[in-house]
Amino acid sequence: MNGPTADYVIVGAGSAGCVLANRLSADGRTRVLLVEAGGDDRPLRNLRQFASNMTIRIPVGYASTLKDRRVNWLFETQADASTGGRRYLWPRGKVLGGSSSLNGMLYVRGQRGDYDGWRAMGCEGWGWADVEPYFRRAEHRHGEAAETYGTDGPLDISDPTMAHPLSQAALKSCEAIGLEHRDIHGAEQEGVAWFPLTVRNGKRCSTAVAYLHPAMARPNLRVLTRAQATRVVIEGGQAVGVEFRHDGKCHVARALGEVILAGGAVNSPQLLQLSGIGPAALLRAHGIDLIADLPGVGANLQDHYIVSENYRLKKGVQSINELARGWRLLREAGRYLTRKRGLLTLSAAHVTAFCRSHADLASPDIQFHILPATVDADAFLREQKMLLEKLPGISIAPCQLRPQSRGTINIASADPLAPPAITPNYLSDPMDGKVIVEALRIGRRIAAAEPLAGQIDHEMAPGADVLSDDDLLAFAREAGTTLYHPVGTCAMGQGPGAVLDPQLRVRGVGRLRVVDAGVMPRISSGNTNAPTIMIAEKASDMILGKTPLAAKVEAVRPQPKKTRSAEWISA
Repeated sequence: MNGPTADYVIVGAGSAGCVLANRLSADGRTRVLLVEAGGDDRPLRNLRQFASNMTIRIPVGYASTLKDRRVNWLFETQADASTGGRRYLWPRGKVLGGSSSLNGMLYVRGQRGDYDGWRAMGCEGWGWADVEPYFRRAEHRHGEAAETYGTDGPLDISDPTMAHPLSQAALKSCEAIGLEHRDIHGAEQEGVAWFPLTVRNGKRCSTAVAYLHPAMARPNLRVLTRAQATRVVIEGGQAVGVEFRHDGKCHVARALGEVILAGGAVNSPQLLQLSGIGPAALLRAHGIDLIADLPGVGANLQDHYIVSENYRLKKGVQSINELARGWRLLREAGRYLTRKRGLLTLSAAHVTAFCRSHADLASPDIQFHILPATVDADAFLREQKMLLEKLPGISIAPCQLRPQSRGTINIASADPLAPPAITPNYLSDPMDGKVIVEALRIGRRIAAAEPLAGQIDHEMAPGADVLSDDDLLAFAREAGTTLYHPVGTCAMGQGPGAVLDPQLRVRGVGRLRVVDAGVMPRISSGNTNAPTIMIAEKASDMILGKTPLAAKVEAVRPQPKKTRSAEWISA
């Protein structure tokens, strides 16, 4: 059946799609159609998932939406040979706002070298000087660190509302081992800081809240929910529309200008492959007519793999665990309702730290997520259930920032409604194992430093008897999990593996772009939501043919590099 016609048809109303819908429709004339497989995220506009949408609004609600199929694709990976044959649940947003409606609200741009590295890989126009203005355009930073950020953008960025004493102790212990307390978005990333959060007045600030909701009143923007894209329609070597299913029927939306895929690092390569764009052998095996042989579609998959060290606290030392039940939980609910503070404003971590595994590295290759709480590890790894333990504890969880391991995302069937086959290959490269072992050792140094050491009773995981490199690596393989940062499966760049050119146009097919985390040729050094939003901000100017934003004069004076971090890391 024929569907609507627009100048631009965007597939996916996630972190990137909401940005694009706002920017491309801003002139009031350009017709934009945004097609989203999930539902509306606004509670009163979507009563069938009212409870889920209310949970999205509350920051700590991510603990529930991570396993809520009403707003979550909840993909399952293939058995991962390099981590004991385990299968991982991969939450991905299936709602307006996409994964920005489900994530831990942690805002990290990454390192300047990440983007200069992209440029060196053939992505002209994506160096730090090129992308920094687009980070600033997105940001509305609150607090003392505002001069490092943008302050007029739609995306609110704030400090944690809960400066828990245990988190303060952890921050001091990081300082004690040589990490300077600094703004991680200043001249250098290495150091320790309170996590910047995408929170506005105690509520989650997703890209739906920041970008899409204000634009939805425009007559030239149409948002179609519960409409799952099944194929890009290609005629004469050009994308002319998108086939989608809505209310049980098949429709085709026509694009007079371009089709833009913003489904994320999982859905975008899947849709390309279903449309005949991808590895020739794979598509032929599933009976799909080949339009463009691009072996990089679905390849180059990268993700951050996180391993948590958990500690039990001494008697009388309080963590967040005790607040999550009984009369204390009722008290915290009251605090949230009256002041938008307390437990219900909790993000996925309070404190972050960036450091180097070896002194000869130019920049940090390890990130820590530190939270004054511990979860039931078995329930989380098996069922994605985030249940806080009853007894007090603290988690110090490192990940390797730039893993060498690469996985794949490929269709498992020509059925567009069947989930793809995700093979992450965590820790399959030996270098990744070496870095995560060193990261666990550094985590122990943080726990052993005062003032945190005086509040810890004992190490629960991996446990005091796990000492050798081999034993620590074995623990990492059996206890680690995804940090929910898949990228790279539609990478831009040069060479046979590049799916996109630096303008994010699909090679070999006209009028078709990909704009989401999948375009990253290499994963950014930190949480990936902020870079994804930046990518969409920059892409919107590319699509509209606007002159790129010029970089501003550096607002922060370069800080001298300290050598103490390198000394303690290698000690």
